[in-house]
Amino acid sequence: MPSVWSLVIMAHVLMAMVTIAFVLRSRGEPLAMLSWILAIAAIPVLGVGLYALVGSNRIRRKASRRRRKVAHLIERIEREAHERASGSRVGGAAPTGDLAMVEKLSRRLVQLPAVAGNQVDVYGEAEETYAALEEAIRSARHHIHLQYYIWKPDETGEHFRDLLIEQAKRGVRCRVLLDAVGCMRLSRSFYQPWLDAGVQVGFFMPFLPLRRRRWSPHLRNHRKIAVIDGETALVGSQNIGDEYRGRLKRLSPWYDTHMRVRGPAAIFLQQIFAEDWVFATGEVIRGEGYFESPPRPGESIVQIVPTGPDQDVSVLGQLAFAAVTAATKSIRIVTPYFVPYPALRLALVHACYRDVRVQLVLPTRSDNSLVLWAGRSFYPELLDAGAEIYEFDGGMLHSKILTLDDRWCMLGSANMDVRSFRLNFEITALIYDEKVAAAQAAAIDDRCRQSRRILPHDVWSRPLSEQLLTGAARLFTPLL
Repeated sequence: MPSVWSLVIMAHVLMAMVTIAFVLRSRGEPLAMLSWILAIAAIPVLGVGLYALVGSNRIRRKASRRRRKVAHLIERIEREAHERASGSRVGGAAPTGDLAMVEKLSRRLVQLPAVAGNQVDVYGEAEETYAALEEAIRSARHHIHLQYYIWKPDETGEHFRDLLIEQAKRGVRCRVLLDAVGCMRLSRSFYQPWLDAGVQVGFFMPFLPLRRRRWSPHLRNHRKIAVIDGETALVGSQNIGDEYRGRLKRLSPWYDTHMRVRGPAAIFLQQIFAEDWVFATGEVIRGEGYFESPPRPGESIVQIVPTGPDQDVSVLGQLAFAAVTAATKSIRIVTPYFVPYPALRLALVHACYRDVRVQLVLPTRSDNSLVLWAGRSFYPELLDAGAEIYEFDGGMLHSKILTLDDRWCMLGSANMDVRSFRLNFEITALIYDEKVAAAQAAAIDDRCRQSRRILPHDVWSRPLSEQLLTGAARLFTPLL
């Protein structure tokens, strides 16, 4: 009769074999798969437990049918606008020329087309963003939909909480969707006044293991979206809290890039919020006033691209790769976390060899030291190819923006790292407007002048301890 220890060992081996079978069926990155297999084989109990918690990078949910309905609404709006405008630019629905390829790729991946007639304002300062958000909330007539990864229970958080309470008491329908991990320090006492005033509050994938289908501690909703009356929306990288307006010493000042869009593109952001809301709460947002024909106050063409672990392919990876390979003159990237995919690194190096000017603006200080050092491990190959790398030491650079050829740009919540490309729910706006793109390119150039340019000598002359640290951090890149 086998001993107890023999049974335990057999059970461990069986669990390890079953878990390794799941790893082999996951179709993940080979290096990440190999890392999981080695971990499971070396430490079966801990390895199996970790894989059960954070090994899965997929969530199944259906959204394409609802998105197609919204796309059909926009197509009808476009036809009406085209008839009224007799072929003016405001009636156009998509970019032309070589940018049509990028629009077509994005539309095929997420079933959302580019749409014209938008007024776009981009903010690089927290006070500007918060002022625009407050103005939009105060102007609401029908509903307010807010979605954030982090909402701090501090003075800034209380201010916007109380603004919503005021609007809810006026009869405006208010919904707030927060990520359960990003807002894990938000106590019931903070949001109870919302509930008392009639504000609906939802938490994205809370820690409820019994609801395993919708529970995973590492697949988070990193989006920052505000939609007011289905006509005005704000999207970008800025959360709600004192820290993000430079009131805390550790990483201050804090720099984000946020966008306000008025027009048809707001409908798509409304739809993304609605998809996340029904997933988190079970409530389907429907009825008059939510998906109406929006005004068309401007001329910017905007395409909204939602990405996340509910997609079978890395949409953000495909889009970034296409954007870099399509560039002919310049590529400017600002990101706080730089852990690029191998394919994206190859595309950036290839762009340098094609005489495209590649500029990367990254922070010197970060709230995630492991990612900071992992990112620095990629400096040598990029510098050798001719890329320009700048480190900004004037605060926490949290903006996520990419400009290409001074003709169009991408901004949103996504970082240039594996987590944003594969694990987080993110939101990105593609802005096909030369004026907006040129303004953002100029802002990035100003940031370069405020930063220290990293030269090859700076990398190779670093102390041995730093070189070993960057090399060790690089080992974790499949998981970052």
